[in-house]
Amino acid sequence: MTIPDARLHQIAARFSEIEARLASGTLEGKDFVAASRDFSELEPVARAAEAVRTMRGEIAGLTALLDDAEMRAIAQEELAELSARLPEAEHALAVAMLPRDAADARSAMLEVRAGTGGDEAALFAADLLRMYERYAADQGWRFEMVSANASDIGGFKEAVAEINGNGVFAKLKFESGVHRVQRVPVTESGGRIHTSAATVAVLPEPDEVDVQINDGDLKIDVYRASGAGGQHVNTTDSAVRITHLPTGTVVTCQDGRSQHKNKAQAMQVLRARLFEAQRDAVQGEEAAARKAMVGSGDRSERIRTYNFPQGRVTDHRINLTLHRLPEILEGTGLGEMIDALIAEDQAKRLAALGE
Repeated sequence: MTIPDARLHQIAARFSEIEARLASGTLEGKDFVAASRDFSELEPVARAAEAVRTMRGEIAGLTALLDDAEMRAIAQEELAELSARLPEAEHALAVAMLPRDAADARSAMLEVRAGTGGDEAALFAADLLRMYERYAADQGWRFEMVSANASDIGGFKEAVAEINGNGVFAKLKFESGVHRVQRVPVTESGGRIHTSAATVAVLPEPDEVDVQINDGDLKIDVYRASGAGGQHVNTTDSAVRITHLPTGTVVTCQDGRSQHKNKAQAMQVLRARLFEAQRDAVQGEEAAARKAMVGSGDRSERIRTYNFPQGRVTDHRINLTLHRLPEILEGTGLGEMIDALIAEDQAKRLAALGE
């Protein structure tokens, strides 16, 4: 995808304008925040555009030297090298210019729930949760459990975690969907392979201003926590259940020792779910724009299979199979799968723009 020179000049001029405004020292409050955000978003585009402009200028200069008998050999060699590098630089620029999801830079709420498979599904849900926790640590993000409903044998019926860091949602948004596991459960005495599943949902974390929640729209119940572990369990009415009456959305939290903390965490999860519902409504109106995406993010979509007997993980959306199951579940190998999904999504969106 070739970007016209005039467009490169426009990008450079716009970036210089934002740089000058920030350097002027006259911006305050909302104006400074807005300019800083514009600078952060445009900087990678401007850098990529400058690299393309520089290469094109050097190619033009070297092409002119081809008429010089003394410089022709050197010019041809350098021209061949630059001409080979230019398409890669132009591709990087095209990717940088792709419309961005406004939520990409945000932190995220991660929800993992056991699906079909009983105790084995709960154990697999725990495996997935640990995989994302280790991947988050590798990325330098902060991973914090918000709530969890443990099963009797050590897995999770459901768990919610908050992952804080720059660009968390951009990296993890394609993880939403049904994850399937094929292995011999620890509870299986006959050695038979079972198929179980767990559901993953990744929600961008909104700011309070993104979602306005009226107190009158909430029904808040408190009760005694139950489940495995924790001295606070079954001793005080610390667990909180919040129902958002207009939408029927229900959030529970019982992990914290205090009712106040559980209420704050439950509100955090509720805000994320309502924000995602708003985004889904907007994206539904722009269905054509979503066709290029790797996946819809629908949590009912089966996206990946973890096959233990063969040591492989297959992502069904991009037909990618990696025989690195242990490393992926340890989080260290997950990045290769995530990077492949992002690259495929970028390729499909570039192709859609070229149509």
